[in-house]
Amino acid sequence: MSNLDRQATPSVCGGRGFVVAEPVRELLAPRRVQLGEGTEVRRLLPNLGRRMVGAWAFVDHYGPDDIADEPGMQVPPHPHMGLQTVSWLHEGEVLHRDSLGSLQTVRPRELGLMTSGRAISHSEESPKEHARLLHGAQLWVALPEAHRNIEPHFQHHTDLPVVTAPGVTATVILGELDGAASPGTAYTPIVGADMALAGGAEARLPLDPDFEYAVLSMSGEAEVDGVPVLPGSMLYLGCGRTELPLRGVSDAGLMLLGGEPFEEELVMFWNFIARSGEEIAQARKDWEEGSRFGEVRGYDGARLSAPELPTTPLKPRGRVR
Repeated sequence: MSNLDRQATPSVCGGRGFVVAEPVRELLAPRRVQLGEGTEVRRLLPNLGRRMVGAWAFVDHYGPDDIADEPGMQVPPHPHMGLQTVSWLHEGEVLHRDSLGSLQTVRPRELGLMTSGRAISHSEESPKEHARLLHGAQLWVALPEAHRNIEPHFQHHTDLPVVTAPGVTATVILGELDGAASPGTAYTPIVGADMALAGGAEARLPLDPDFEYAVLSMSGEAEVDGVPVLPGSMLYLGCGRTELPLRGVSDAGLMLLGGEPFEEELVMFWNFIARSGEEIAQARKDWEEGSRFGEVRGYDGARLSAPELPTTPLKPRGRVR
């Protein structure tokens, strides 16, 4: 999915200086962003004062939207580099096309994982015949230096491992949780899990104390470590936890995001993650000139143009903790 903000501003990400070394309870409010035709998203990352959670660098939550009489999601072809996109649905379908020739419909609780590597372009749209409701999350994972220029590829996984306890079921989307590992390819120590929590249930989820974590609320009402979380909000939890108390006020859907703190300093602009402003400028030039990122075939419409670069230099920043 694309960042369609025409007034795109650079985000300085990474570096352990942004990491909270001990457990905290920091509730993040979303920023509302219009995405394509008729889809509004709630953007949780990057957020004011909180740029990343592990290697997770971008989080949008959207829906549930009634699109019975609407075209639904319509995101034209656009480029990516230096990251992975994770498509996750609770309701509806999204048709993915990319410059590799991939054509795949992603459905609820299926993993659509696109690794951009050095360069890729793709589009996302609701199929012409689609379900009434559209509800999901789109996330980016920053690729580390050793893998950020690999060949692009797309994976689609329908059979994901599940971890269960009384009152809670967790589907492992990416990485590992409680010994269960996703088949999706990860390039840093990471975890992403979709949790269904029953109303009235109380559970304790095992965590890795070396990871930092956050929980995104998708639906219903829940308490995470005693903090009420409502749909469209995210609770940042810091590091140093061995378990996470959960309580369902009602039936609730949550996403656990975590990982080893990402030490490299990054620049994120529009749909690019890089290490310098010069790399961003070159990527934008390549996209506008129609080179490097390939062509998405079959999408009915024009591709996106890149926003203008800011007048001030783009520089990665951060500090070592």
